[in-house]
This record gives sequence, structure tokens and C-alpha cells, in this order.
Amino acid sequence: MKNFDYSIKTEVYFGKGKIKSLGRILQRYGEKVLLVYGGGSIKKVGLYEKVKSILEENNIECIELGGVDPNPRIESVREGVKLVHENSIDMILPVGGGSTIDCAKAISGASFYDGDPWEIVKNPSKIEKALPIISILTLSATGSEMDPFAVISNMDTNEKLGLGNEILRPVASILDPEYTYSVPKNQTAAGTADIMSHVFEVYFSKTKDAYLQDRMAEGVLKTCIKYGEIAYNEPENYEARANLMWASSLAINGLLSCGKEGTAWSVHPIEHELSAFYDITHGVGLAILTPNWMKFVLNEDTLEKFYEFGVNVWDIDKSLDKKEVANLAIEKTRNYFKKLGIPGKLREIGIGDEKFEIMAEKAVKVGGLKYGYRALNKDDVISIFKASL
Repeated sequence: MKNFDYSIKTEVYFGKGKIKSLGRILQRYGEKVLLVYGGGSIKKVGLYEKVKSILEENNIECIELGGVDPNPRIESVREGVKLVHENSIDMILPVGGGSTIDCAKAISGASFYDGDPWEIVKNPSKIEKALPIISILTLSATGSEMDPFAVISNMDTNEKLGLGNEILRPVASILDPEYTYSVPKNQTAAGTADIMSHVFEVYFSKTKDAYLQDRMAEGVLKTCIKYGEIAYNEPENYEARANLMWASSLAINGLLSCGKEGTAWSVHPIEHELSAFYDITHGVGLAILTPNWMKFVLNEDTLEKFYEFGVNVWDIDKSLDKKEVANLAIEKTRNYFKKLGIPGKLREIGIGDEKFEIMAEKAVKVGGLKYGYRALNKDDVISIFKASL
């Protein structure tokens, strides 16, 4: 295991009714807040009115930025920065899923940058200061409520880029599983796939002696496998929603990658190109690509890890041939996503092979794929795309 430093500044308020802490949290950071949200689902479930009431009770002035897209656009970030400057905003309050929180993070970092916000997306090292972010989560998926990352899309250039900077971690996050009851089945499924993919990206690493991290990763995966299906079929099952919500945070808050090397991500950069060109749901793209990536990287060097995955996560008989266990584990992963109603092929969501070349080229150029679990070049990515057709 390699040396590491680990610190998370995010305060987590987890459970039913934890929104009661919101006023006290916000008062620490100022008197003017930018409320960021998406397409209006928070209004349908009454959360919007609850938040507004708390802001009023605590004499906190509220400026709103609504309409954030599922793949948040740079245009929303620019509008948010404009509102911050025009209204002398002290803090940002994203209420929603990962896209809303991601948008808030980009606004936070760009608010102290003189140039166009897209420049800090392309080069997060330019972020030197940020507004505090207090998030209220309504969808278990990206883990953005407890990590320093964001993903922003520029549809004019067909780019979907991730940015990361430690000062972008939310200072506090309210995680009430009841706020995820109204999440549609397809989003619950895609969110579960997203959580699992975050774990896969660090679980399949070149470090062989991070025993504790791997066992924790397997625990998160087994949690998703058990409770993802329950939440899909019983949307108001508190136990399922609570376990998925906490899995979402633990999957990507840095804990599982401590002490590991070679954890450059592989499937996410490839999927980002699909989303950038076709604006598809991120978790759906990940679920389609992941089993085919697994098949592609399975060889003598990676066999032991996939055997471990099959035995410890999928409970496959360890006495079977290791290669058989590995392949069974990959198929069980594929079939699990199908069980959640996620399409299994790119053609099922209207994607053909027309843009494979350019998407593969861009994925390799910006995604660091040569540093992943198994190094990938342009032809490798095209092969994975073709296997996913």
C-alpha cells in the first residue's frame, strides 16, 4: 500500500428530517445564497417551498438559478457566475442530483476567475478560491455531495470534461433518503450503475496489497447490487434508499482509492464522449460500456482480480476455474444492469458507429487512458465501442 493523505471537509447530515440543520449551517457563511436546481422536480415534492421557508426564517436573501440540465451545460455556469457577481452572493445551495451540484461547483470556482468559466473547466488548476457549497441531495448517483469533482458539458464543441479541485468539495451536505423517493425507476437504475462504476474505476487497480480498501469496495458493490434492485421495484423503501445514498458518497469521496496507484479512470472518459456527442444519460452509457471494457481488459495479468471480483462480489464458487469465474462475473454484471431495465447495446439508444473514430481519439487525448488499469489506445477504445453496439 502506498503512502497517502486523507481529509474530507464535508460535514454530512444524514437521515430523515435533517433539513432542519440547514438554517444553522447557512448562517455560518453569510446572508446571500444562490439557490441552484434543475427541472423543477424539487417543486413537485415540496422541497423547494421547504428550503425557501427556511431561508426566509433565517433572513437569508435568495437568488435563484433553475433549469440546470442533467448533463450540466457551461451556459448555466456562466449564468450562475453572472448572478453571483450581480448580487454579491456569499454561498451556493444546490438542491438536486449530481448535475445540479456539479454546476454549483463550477460556478463556485469560476466566480473568482476573471476569464470565461470554460477555461477553468479545461484547467482546474486556475481555481484559486471558491464560494462555500452546501448541498441537499435528491438523487444517489454521482457522489458529488462529498467529492471535489464536477463534470460540465459544452455542446457547441461536443466536449464533456471533468474538473477537480479540493476547494470545490461541499462544506456540508444534507442527505435525506426520503428526498429520493420520487426518483423515476430509470434514474434509480442509472444512478446505481454510476455508483458501481465509480467503485470499479478504483477497485480494478494495479495495487495488489490494499486489502482493506478492496474489501470496502466490495462491500459498496454488494450494497448496490442488493439495494439497487429493491429501490428500483420499491421506490419508497427507506432502507434501500438510505443504503444507496451512503454508497453513493463512499464510492467516490477518496476513501476507496487511498493507498492505491494506477487509479486513472477508464470507462468514464470513454462514456463522456458518448454523452458529449449524443447527450445520453451518463449511468446508461456506463452500464453499456462497463462489461465490454471488462471483457477487453481481462487477460493473464488481470485474471486474479476478476476472479476475486467474482468470488467476493458475486459469490461465485471459488473452486471453479479462475477464467470461468472471471467471465461469469462479467456476465453477472451485464445481466444485473439489464435487470434494472438499462439498455444493453448502444443501438438501443440510437447510437451507431459513425462517430467512433473521433470519440475514441478524444477519449484517449483527454482521458489519460494510457494510465488506466490496462493501458488503452484509440484502436482499443474503438474495439470497446464496437463490442457495445
